[in-house]
Amino acid sequence: MNTFSAMPEFHYRLPMRAGGSRPGSHPGSSFGAGQAFAMHARLFDHPDPRRMDLRASMRAIPAEWLVRVHLQRVAVPVYVVIDVSASMHFGLLKTKLDVAADFVEALGYSAFRAGDQVGMLAFDATEREELYSPARYGQGVGDVLASLLREAARMPGVAGGIDGLEKSVAKLAGRQGIIFIVSDFHWPLTRLPKVLDTLTHAYVIPMIVWDRAETEPPGHGSLLSVDDAETGDRRTLWLREKTRQDWRTGVLRRRAEINSLFDKRGLQPFYIEGAFSAEALSRYFLEAAA
Repeated sequence: MNTFSAMPEFHYRLPMRAGGSRPGSHPGSSFGAGQAFAMHARLFDHPDPRRMDLRASMRAIPAEWLVRVHLQRVAVPVYVVIDVSASMHFGLLKTKLDVAADFVEALGYSAFRAGDQVGMLAFDATEREELYSPARYGQGVGDVLASLLREAARMPGVAGGIDGLEKSVAKLAGRQGIIFIVSDFHWPLTRLPKVLDTLTHAYVIPMIVWDRAETEPPGHGSLLSVDDAETGDRRTLWLREKTRQDWRTGVLRRRAEINSLFDKRGLQPFYIEGAFSAEALSRYFLEAAA
């Protein structure tokens, strides 16, 4: 029986060319076995007579044998940087951290099928080094990383913030590849642009994980006790119609703030609300490449 038969898979590709010599499925900038024609070169410099171009050789001045040189497709490292702070432990049917684990599980399988390595970094108020995993290739990598996150979801969380994200992504500064930043972004965004500036060589996908209990107020009842997921403070709200409208307006305002920040860096956020959808993420990458 194939244990991966029911595993959700999404399809992703880099929208730009990447360096590297390991064969894979992304557009590469290195010469090698591939379908993308790059240039003609002398047979002496690239001694592969199978790629000889007789027509180009006849037109060459001075006369010499020419071969077609192609760009090969390459594998790239894929990193997921995950917020494991207290607010990510919230969820009506499933915690946001469990939803993130579902994504990581699918990422591991999808990356294995694409020939890519997968690594993970985690943070709350600081870097969670015990959850760090360097990029590696293997059939069960996603399962291992997802199990670490599900175990973390059962432990008490602490307040998060930009400090932990800054320390985590310092390991990735200047690297090429794909980086998923997975968080609910329930912390000030002021310093986030500087963090993104350290990742300019990578293709960054911000993944915003929200629960429907956060984005939509209850449709019934007058009183609601709420806890601040980061600080633990509790307060009671009188759910008047205006309060419900303010709730929805606040969610829209926050979403607009997040979209505006990433849009200035040429990044398109991917929103997860309630459950991870591999099909929706495939559609996200398809639209990004269009």
